[in-house]
Formats: sequence, structure tokens, C-alpha cells
Amino acid sequence: MAEGVFDGFGHAPLSTLTWGRPDERAHQPGFVAFDGTTPIDGGNPARMVFVMHAECTFLPRELASLHALGMGLRDEWALAPYGIDDATDAFFERRLVPKDFLWLAADNLNALVWGLHDWAHFHNHGPFEERAMTELQCDVSALVWLLMNRDAIGLAGDALDRVIAQMKTISKARFESEGKPFTAPYFDRRELEKLCVAHVVE
Repeated sequence: MAEGVFDGFGHAPLSTLTWGRPDERAHQPGFVAFDGTTPIDGGNPARMVFVMHAECTFLPRELASLHALGMGLRDEWALAPYGIDDATDAFFERRLVPKDFLWLAADNLNALVWGLHDWAHFHNHGPFEERAMTELQCDVSALVWLLMNRDAIGLAGDALDRVIAQMKTISKARFESEGKPFTAPYFDRRELEKLCVAHVVE
């Protein structure tokens, strides 16, 4: 990874993220609490939101129930989906640890992947002078977390390989848009496994 692009702006080490999804026991038989088949794309992920469990008046917010369905959320506030950059800036300026304020609600694989990607952003504030490289490293952080927690999530090996391939396509397009060569070995399953051994990610 390019030194200084990502870790050079890290103001807090990546911390534990609490992830919630609908409870199958609270719904009718056949209800799917987590859809692990959704394709990974670059659009705004549906049914993904960071729910606030502490006072966050310094962040733009909306009702969590507008974005997280089937979880019994009513009056809880959540980070407004358009406020990812605002949160990244605010946590950096105040030197706050994101886990003390937010948890992730996501009921499908695409939402979970981009939630993890954004979680990495919250811990690393920078000028975005090299967007493709910065985004790449958030992608890799999300993939490492998925790999280390695949059993708890319920991801089969082929599902994870599909996510890796789709994330690689998205990352490659970013580099091409900047007119830069795309050389990213971290979209290889073996390279990700090396990172899993080298770093403890919860």
C-alpha cells in the first residue's frame, strides 16, 4: 500500500464494530434475516445504516427505522446515509472512537460490505488526494474483516470469492478513472489470508 495515503491519516486504530440484522425468530418461517446473495456494486447500499447508541448531535441524522427494516427500531437515530464524509471528518476533529457512538444495521451482503468499508473510513481521515488508493485500502479492510468472520456471518467460500472479484472490478475502475495503473495483489484470497494473520480485526 502507498505509505501515508491511508494509515498516515489514521487517528484511531480500527475498533470493534457491532453488527445487527433482523432476528429470524421474530418473523414467519421462511423469513431471510440476511441475504448473502446480493451483488456488490458501487451504488448507495440499500438497508444499511449506522445506528447511534450515544448522543451524536454533531452528525447529520435520520430515523434508523427508515433504513433498517424488521429490526424493531422505532425512535432510534442513525447517521444520515449522506453523512459518511461528515462522520469521518467529525470523528477526526474530535478524536472520537466510532464504536462509542455507532453500530451497523445491515441485512444483506452488499450493505454489510459497504458498511465495513465506511467503518474503515471513520478511522482514517485524509485529504483524498489519491482517492483510488484510499478507497482500495478501505476495500481491503472490509474484505479482511469478512474473511476473518465468514463463519459467524454464514458466508460460503464461493460467496466470499465472488465478493473479492466484484470489489476488484470496482477498484480497478477507480484507478482507470484517475489514469493510474491498477496493481492490487490484495484481491487475491491468499494475500487477504496473510493480512488476517498479520492483523487482529474484529
